[in-house]
Amino acid sequence: MVPYCRIKITGGYSTLRRNEQAHPDNTEGEYVLIHLENIDAIEKRLWNAADTLRANSNYASNEYFLPVMGLIFLRHAYSRYLSVKDAIVANLPMRGGIARPLTKADFSQKSAIFLQPKAQFDHLVALTDGDDRARAIIDAMESIEGDYENLRGVLPKSEYQELDNQVLGQLIRTLNPDELKRVSGDVFGRIYEYFLTQFADQKAHDGGEFFTPISLVSLIANVLEPAGGTVLDPACGSGGMFVQSARFLERHDENPVDRLTFYGLEKNATTIRLAKMNLAVHGLEGDIKKAITYYDDPHELLGKADFVMANPPFNVDEIDADKVKRDPRLPFGLPGTNKKGKVSNGNYVWISYFYSYLNEHGRAGFVMSSQASSAGRDEAKVRRKLIETGDVDIMIAIRSNFFYTRAVPCELWFLNRDKPEQYRDKVLMIDGRNIYRKVTRKIYDFSPEQEQNILAIVWLYRGCTQKYLDLVAGYCNRMLDEGASCFTAKDDDGEKIELMPTFIASLAALREAMQPFLKTLPVDGPHAEVLKELGDARSAFTADVDAFRNAVSKQQDVWKIQKTTNGELKKAVDRLAPLAEASRDLVKQADLLYKLACRLIEICESECNSRDSDTWANRDITRARKAADNARTLAVEQLKQVRYFWRQAHWLTERFPEAKLCDVEGLVKLVDKSEIEANDWSLTPGRYVGVAPEEEDEDFDFEEALRNIHIELECLNEEAVQLAATIKKNFEELGV
Repeated sequence: MVPYCRIKITGGYSTLRRNEQAHPDNTEGEYVLIHLENIDAIEKRLWNAADTLRANSNYASNEYFLPVMGLIFLRHAYSRYLSVKDAIVANLPMRGGIARPLTKADFSQKSAIFLQPKAQFDHLVALTDGDDRARAIIDAMESIEGDYENLRGVLPKSEYQELDNQVLGQLIRTLNPDELKRVSGDVFGRIYEYFLTQFADQKAHDGGEFFTPISLVSLIANVLEPAGGTVLDPACGSGGMFVQSARFLERHDENPVDRLTFYGLEKNATTIRLAKMNLAVHGLEGDIKKAITYYDDPHELLGKADFVMANPPFNVDEIDADKVKRDPRLPFGLPGTNKKGKVSNGNYVWISYFYSYLNEHGRAGFVMSSQASSAGRDEAKVRRKLIETGDVDIMIAIRSNFFYTRAVPCELWFLNRDKPEQYRDKVLMIDGRNIYRKVTRKIYDFSPEQEQNILAIVWLYRGCTQKYLDLVAGYCNRMLDEGASCFTAKDDDGEKIELMPTFIASLAALREAMQPFLKTLPVDGPHAEVLKELGDARSAFTADVDAFRNAVSKQQDVWKIQKTTNGELKKAVDRLAPLAEASRDLVKQADLLYKLACRLIEICESECNSRDSDTWANRDITRARKAADNARTLAVEQLKQVRYFWRQAHWLTERFPEAKLCDVEGLVKLVDKSEIEANDWSLTPGRYVGVAPEEEDEDFDFEEALRNIHIELECLNEEAVQLAATIKKNFEELGV
């Protein structure tokens, strides 16, 4: 097993894209801007189209689930196939000037799936209404099953015969939008996960419990650091734990196929199909068996697993006590029974099983109900025995609303059978309930940086100081790159764009469009005050932009010789603070400029009768105003990134000034076993870390608050539309 600190981490991370990390070592100051809202909009459009098409089929949402995921599987597989094909072809051995044919093994080494021509998505897109699309999809699925034995009988096939040929064609075309044909990165991997998320939110299958939020799975994988060996998930759902384990290795340039062996247990046959599809589309294989884990152990991995990862059902009270009481996977005994002969609460059955599967060097990470960490009576006795082994390593409290199907808070438990001796009687308690990002009205997650900051605490606990320092340095470096990108960046097509100069030019163009009319007005007209204020603000803004650009350039030069010791990095964070504040000031100035320009237009129209004048080019002015607004939005979002990354560095250095683990009120504490015993053997982090001091929110963003309100309103509107449609359908079925 690889020691934690030997796994190299390369610093900075982007907020512009969920679940993807950006390399920070870009000294040219140019970044490809991938706007989160654009990908979000595409995901939402694809989902809405697929959901609308469901209404034109005979399937209910739970029946439509597999056919849609099957097509997403094919599109995702094709995306990964194309992303690696050219590199594979370029390295094929030649004989007589002819390259050998492509094989399954070529693609497995690249974490992709081999596709015969009939299984490639472009073939399906090219079909006409005169072709039998259902037959073609079935042929595609059968060709994949023929190449991959572990997928035989898994992929959806007969389900497509129930769908109208034109409906199928529309669905296929919907999943192949032009804007996604030229993007790089694992975008369809994200869309695949988005569809899983949406179906989970709808509870379209198995109550939605087949899916664990990416944020939690990723955090578990990155705390465990599964560098090689056997990975077991005894409640594997759609296989997310396996995929994130593989991604951990891929980020460190390792091939997960060579390093990890996946075993899973799952009670639901349809979910097993989903998990195998999820693994296959990422170029992975796993031995997933149908079993009720409470009673069955078909893999016989007791004491053999290197890693156990899971998100089991919480608070189950239907486990037959007689069937499990002699199970060797319960080393601490039964956690109590009720009058019906059932285990009173299944949480500690799961926890005991996870522990028992580990070998002598094994590590486990799993999601658990927050009730479990402080449960009393028989559960407390089991918890005490577990704590007394010295193998409880880390506890992380997670706030409510991270799950799609339940709003309860939870905790992440981490066990380590090979824990360093100096920590045998200690547990690292992290209260992460104040760390979150609001995604929708009902759902929260971690931004990539929030996840990294939690991991940084774990690194310090493990003595991996260099990882921590690399992260701080990465944030500072990324801050400067984002500052440079305010002036020079690349758009999604790789074209050079200049955000701040473009915004300034757009304001000038708007003023120029208005100028013919403004020249007709008296100097002391009703517009005069706003016009002067706009001119003064624009002059000040232009000067401040130039000063900001020069400051970024100067700091980049200083950074080239920056030392990355803790003391020097702390000085760097302090040195960069004025630059962060300057970016925030420019955001306010940019917003003010646009508002003043709009105010000037409003006064011209309402008080100066501009629409009655031939010199008022209304269409040109409207077009120029929209262009200025678009340019402002891009410039402001880029400026915000500068301070955002500085704040990440400052968050770390403020809390851990010596680059060593220390108690931080309301966040983290290394707790001794004697203190745990004095608190009824509770493992609830909030019981030990205290309450974070009240902080004034200097960064309150009114526009962001309005955006959150808009998100909530949008969700409510969508729910209202869905409810109205359901009511209408019910009335129609009743003949009302």
